[in-house]
Amino acid sequence: MDWKQAIENWRRLSPQERQRRRWQRIPRSVAQSMAFEGEPVSLQVLEAEHARHPMPPATSKPPAAS
Repeated sequence: MDWKQAIENWRRLSPQERQRRRWQRIPRSVAQSMAFEGEPVSLQVLEAEHARHPMPPATSKPPAAS
């Protein structure tokens, strides 16, 4: 799959599915950032902590750009 098709597939997803997938990626993103900064942390620990928190409800408008 090329990048254009990946974008098209992402855009076809429902807003709820996009939010769920973003929420699901948070632990891996944090682990990668920590490793990049030279402070590696266990992905399993981050996933366990993340699982303890419910996904926030979907909002009707996207967050403001900074």
